[in-house]
This record gives sequence, C-alpha cells and structure tokens, in this order.
Amino acid sequence: MSKSSLPNTQFFQNWNIRKPVATGDAGVVSSQHRAAAEVGAEVLRAGGNAIDAAVATSFAISVVEPWMSGMGGGGYMQLGLAAESKFRCFNMGMVAPLGLKVEDYPLDDQGGTSGDLFAWPNVIENRNIVGYHSIAVPGLVAGLSLAWERYGTMPWKDLLQPAIAMAKQGLPITWYMSLRTLGAAKDLSQFLASSEVYLPDGFPPMAEQGKPIGYRPLGHLADTLQRLADAGASDFYTGDVADQIVRDARAGGSALSLEDLESYEATEVTPLEGKFGPGTLHAAPGLTAGPTMLRVIELCEGKTQGEGAPDTDTYSTWAQAFAEAYDERFRTMGDVDDSKDPASTTNFTIADKDGNMVCMTQTLLSVFGSKVVFPGTGILMNNGIMWFDPRPGGPNSLAPGKKPLCNMCPVIVSRDGKPWFAIGASGGRRIMPAVYQVAAMLVERGMSLDDAAHQPRIDVSGEGRCTVDPELDASVFKAIEKHMPVIPGEHAVFPHHFACPNVALRDPDSGKFSGVTHVMTPPSGAVAV
Repeated sequence: MSKSSLPNTQFFQNWNIRKPVATGDAGVVSSQHRAAAEVGAEVLRAGGNAIDAAVATSFAISVVEPWMSGMGGGGYMQLGLAAESKFRCFNMGMVAPLGLKVEDYPLDDQGGTSGDLFAWPNVIENRNIVGYHSIAVPGLVAGLSLAWERYGTMPWKDLLQPAIAMAKQGLPITWYMSLRTLGAAKDLSQFLASSEVYLPDGFPPMAEQGKPIGYRPLGHLADTLQRLADAGASDFYTGDVADQIVRDARAGGSALSLEDLESYEATEVTPLEGKFGPGTLHAAPGLTAGPTMLRVIELCEGKTQGEGAPDTDTYSTWAQAFAEAYDERFRTMGDVDDSKDPASTTNFTIADKDGNMVCMTQTLLSVFGSKVVFPGTGILMNNGIMWFDPRPGGPNSLAPGKKPLCNMCPVIVSRDGKPWFAIGASGGRRIMPAVYQVAAMLVERGMSLDDAAHQPRIDVSGEGRCTVDPELDASVFKAIEKHMPVIPGEHAVFPHHFACPNVALRDPDSGKFSGVTHVMTPPSGAVAV
C-alpha cells in the first residue's frame, strides 16, 4: 500500500517541511507563536525564572494568536522546580456562571448534532456554542496571578509590558490570520465589536502582496492590559475591569455576574505521577487528559521500548492502548466528544537556566471562543458552556457553578527528581495521543528531540478508528487494520488531523537546553537563551 494508492491521497501536499530545534545554555521557550516565545526568552535573559516567562508569554500569545486563547479563557499549568524536586499543577479552568439557567438551553426539536467540537444534540440557536449564552467564567488571569504570586520573581507590571506594546500595535495581518478568521467569519459577523476587529468591510483582512505586514486595531485590549498591569490581576475579578466585563456580558444576555468573578478561585494542586521509562511523568489531575495518559503508559509498559523510530508493532500497540484508554475515559469520566474539528487551544513550554520548567495549556475552547469581543475591554470571550452535555442527568451535564471536562494534557517528565522535559499540545481530544507519542519517542525510544518532533504519528481518540499519517509504511496501516478501521490523515497546516505539540528539554548529561514546536503551525517557534 503506497501513499499514492491510499484513498484521496492524490490531493495531499507534496513537500517536506521541518522546524528548527533551538539550543542554548541558559533556557528555552517553545510556543505556537514565535513572537510570544521571543517575549518569554527576553524575560529569561533579564533574569526572570520560568514562571515569570510564562506570565509574559501567556499574555503576549493572547494578543498575537487571539483566536486560540486569552484573558477570556482558562487553562492548566504544570510547574517543575529543579532545586526542590517539586512539581505543582495550577488549575485555572472555566466554570459555568452561578446564575446560569439550564432551561435557557433547550434542545432543538428538529434533532441533529452540533457542528462544532462536540457532537452534542443541537441546542436552540446554538446558545451553548456561539454568543453570550455560551460564555463561562474565565480563569486564566487568576491562575497566572496565583502562580506568579507563589513562584515568580519579577514585577507583575513589567511582565505585561510586551503584551501591552503588541496590543497597541495591533493584530498582524498574515495569511495564517486570514485563514483562521475566514473559518469563523459567519459567526464573528453576528457581533459588532468582533466584526470591527476581525471583519473590516465585512471580510477577513488580507495581507497585501509586496507590502509590509499590516495591523488590525484591537479595540480597548491594550487599555485593559494596562489596567491589569497597574492595578494588579485582582482588578479582573473585583475592580474596574470586572465591572466592565459584567456590563458587556449583561448587555448581550450573558448570565456572567460580579459574584461569579469575585468568587472565582484558581487552585494549586499536586500533579498525578507515574513511572515512565527511566523517568517519572507529572500530569494534570482531575477532569483532564492526564489520567488517560497515565493509563496509556500502563497499557504499553514493557511492550514499546526500543531504539530509534517506532516500528510497526509499536504503532499497533499504541493504537490499541489509545482505544482502550479512551473507552475507559468515556465510561468513567463521561467525555463523549467524537468530533475532530479544531479547538482554540494553545500550548507553550519553558525551561529556565536553573532547570525549572513550565508547561502551559490555555484555551477559549472553540476557534475564537464564543465569537464575542466585549467592546468595553477588547477581550475575546470563551464558549466554555459548550464543554457541558446539554442533556440532563449525566456526569458532565450543564449546571450552574459546575466545572466541565476538558482535554488539556500539559505534562513534565523528570529524571532523578529533576525536570527533564516539558511537553503539551493543542488539538482537542487529539492532544493526549500526540503528547504521549512524542514523549515516548524521547523516553522509551531514545530518539533525539529533532527526530521525535518530525516523526509521523497516528491518532486514536475515541472515534473507533485510527488516523495514520500516510508517510508511515504500509505495514503500519495493515497492522492497525486488524484492530480497528484506519484512514489516512495528512499532516498539514489546515485542517489539523493531529494535535500540535511543543517541547522544552534539558539534557541531563550536558545541561544544555533545547526546544521545538509543531512542524505544521506556520508561526510557531522555539527561542533559546
């Protein structure tokens, strides 16, 4: 079975693309947008630690890649402290508003399923997916603030300055920005402030050939960032920014209230841990993909070790382990996501000169989240309500004040108690299989970071089938076909058939740092210090 003989592969791309691995002596930042990685690297050069760099990188990436994440969303952060051999996890996930009324989300009498990330039954007017009713309480700012208060070293105000400068300059108009905007244009057009930023004259902005990159004004986003820099993160939840957020929310019919913001608490918890080859995996606990990844490690133990690129048997074993782990996840955690549409999630990984590491995954959920930009703050808001099952009586059913399931999987792998590498990804339910495979290539197959990042992958994430990169040998297709249906999936810029991982690594022997990002995300990049 050659690539040309696989169904529909005649329409696949015909090139080879690689991302450079960045290597340095004093740290590294890997991000889905290189401009944000540069911000984090500059913080490290200025003497900041991994947490300082994470705060700066997070705010910066929300400006240059707003369709993926930002202040209007939430996330999870893994932290590894080298000197103390200490590992922590910060939960800054979104929560349903306390005033939410389940009856405001009636199921559509015509039946059908939603066309976004999750195949829930259709809700009238897509209220759980698009618009003000889809907005959950954002937690990103609270989580970043908590991590910085406990482990940061540089002034909070200084860490926000790069994002403020970027917001004042505006959103760069690149072809990738145009592509992303085009996919959400229909929904963005429903909201005036969103249209003003992303759809000038009713169309996505386009880069002009032969001219410098242009920039789109981002409304009051720079003012909001400046206010948070001056007044502190608490202003987002109890101050002027909070007041404006609630005014904008209520004007559009959202249940979001001052009580929701004032009562929101990010938390610091102990990560899950499990043996992983010669190291230990530290994963996010609770309703994340962390427990599912640990289960895959258990299922593959003793079966997939080797030297170099995975062989056919290894891919087949991985496929079966993914299928079994996701089946258990669905039965025990209630996650019934069975779609592969893109999620608006981003990930970055950081290592500082002392070997401390951060893996941060943050999200708005869908691409452009709720599609609502709050006019008074310039903040693009999440659609976290879509995480919930609109049907009553289930473990993940919609309810006021409730926390939803998510697929985020930021992890740190340690050796001898010290952080070895941090890895995470964006890509909905495809995140965990991607994170596991790249990590296993490093841990169990002894591959270099460069080779692991560019090795073709598979994806099994609960649909009862396996997506296989057609660059893999025909024997991989045949071996997996014995256990489940197989389809070829191109590793392309758009759409993504596989998740988008990035890595920050410290070589335990040489002490050097290296980082690499997702090959098919055009603006991604790693910056070494």
